[in-house]
Amino acid sequence: MKIAIRVDASSDIGTGHVRRCLSLACALKQSGAQLRFVTRDLGLDAVALIRNAGFGDVVQLPSPETSADNYDEAVPHAAWARVSQSQDAAETAAALADFAPETVILDSYAFDARWHEAVADALGSAIALVDDLADRQLSADYVIDHTYSPDHRAKYSSVLSKPAKILGGPHFGLLGPAYADAPRYDFNETVRSVGVFLGGVDAQGHSALMLEALSQSGFAGQVEVVTTSANPHLTALQDAVANRPNTILSTDLPDLAAFFARHDLQIGAGGGASWERCCIGVPTLLVVVAENQHSVAPLLAREGVADYAPDLSIETLSAKIAQLVNDAPKRCAMAEKSRELVDGLGATRVAIALTKTRLRLRTASLEDARLMFVWRGHRATRAVSRETGELDWDAHVRWLEAVLADGNRQLFVSEIGDRPVGVIRLDGNGSRRAEVSLYLDPALHGLGLGPHLLLAGEDKAGFEVIDATVLDGNLASQRLFAKCGYHQTGPESWRKMRGAAMHRDGLSSMNSPE
Repeated sequence: MKIAIRVDASSDIGTGHVRRCLSLACALKQSGAQLRFVTRDLGLDAVALIRNAGFGDVVQLPSPETSADNYDEAVPHAAWARVSQSQDAAETAAALADFAPETVILDSYAFDARWHEAVADALGSAIALVDDLADRQLSADYVIDHTYSPDHRAKYSSVLSKPAKILGGPHFGLLGPAYADAPRYDFNETVRSVGVFLGGVDAQGHSALMLEALSQSGFAGQVEVVTTSANPHLTALQDAVANRPNTILSTDLPDLAAFFARHDLQIGAGGGASWERCCIGVPTLLVVVAENQHSVAPLLAREGVADYAPDLSIETLSAKIAQLVNDAPKRCAMAEKSRELVDGLGATRVAIALTKTRLRLRTASLEDARLMFVWRGHRATRAVSRETGELDWDAHVRWLEAVLADGNRQLFVSEIGDRPVGVIRLDGNGSRRAEVSLYLDPALHGLGLGPHLLLAGEDKAGFEVIDATVLDGNLASQRLFAKCGYHQTGPESWRKMRGAAMHRDGLSSMNSPE
């Protein structure tokens, strides 16, 4: 599956958009996708960032010849592109014509529905938008918004020109692959050290401001400031760090997981790194250094996930820092709530949602015993199963050995790329009849994988009559089987006729999958 990613970096945009797209690209690669990046030369070397992350297929659009002042006022961030929408759409489509992507992922606030529709029409591609502003007209098949919102569908209802699948909330946080298994912050009642990260560019030089606020707060512990070589104030920041005791500067770290975990308090911008801090579970004081962050920082503070400085005055910042340093219970509560919000698998969920049509089956083996034990034993799976008790490992292994040895039973593991995503079993009770049961990796619920798994299992096994038991009240499974052409034959019984059996019984129209 070919997927293109269109994203830029500049002193205005920062590097966060590229970073989160690289996180998604890593997950898409694991899902088997072939990728091409398209980026414009806007002064920062985005090509190097992308290639250093292991993605060599990058097309760089030319630097704008002039800096035009007449941008579309209907798009608040149109000036970030430094070219017209029509020019960028045409150049993007030309850069992707030979690649022929099935999906184009766009991460830019500078373009609206006109760009989306022009590129979709030129390439015949689906459009997936990474967005969190909902401040302009959009035309997309997917909207990926990993910020916190009470209702993402309501947030986008007035700006979407057509129905779109919305992958919304920190559950879909676009974190790098290191975060899923990265060591989490180990809470300490004393703030021994503080980390400061204000984004990859920090165009306004706020990092030095935070150092001054830390000094004013009376904090005397170690401070680590993280930035990148793209920071236009790097020299001044180096001087500020050198002149402050117990302070170090780290530049161009490959990822920030370890940095977030090694400090007892983080001070950071309310952008994409907010979700990385949440995943690590570190107490955080959020500050707003860009307009779009106003939609994130106050909400996270209201939910008790982080604290929030409403302005950037030294007085406000130093008071907030001193308060958090001296309030261990509050920091402990923030650490626990933040970790509950983000699990580090968001990019994987988005990648699976975009590539689910590539689901394939393989015959299960004893090597899958642990995977099945964890998925089948998860409370979400047991809650909709006939047997709701906890599984015993030895009994599970004996069961699996018996299933694999039984010629009337077919057991498959489904995969997308090299990631297992679900299990389906068909127990034959006649030459043409079977009963089906299936379950997914509980971490991947809600992505629309069920129909693909069920229909793939039916095709692989080849039975003509398939029965299923669906517990009363399990509405999600009832919708799944109905969508895949099953009809209800009893309170918890469902059946589907396929092939010759369907035609013999005159059930073609009733049982055809949507």
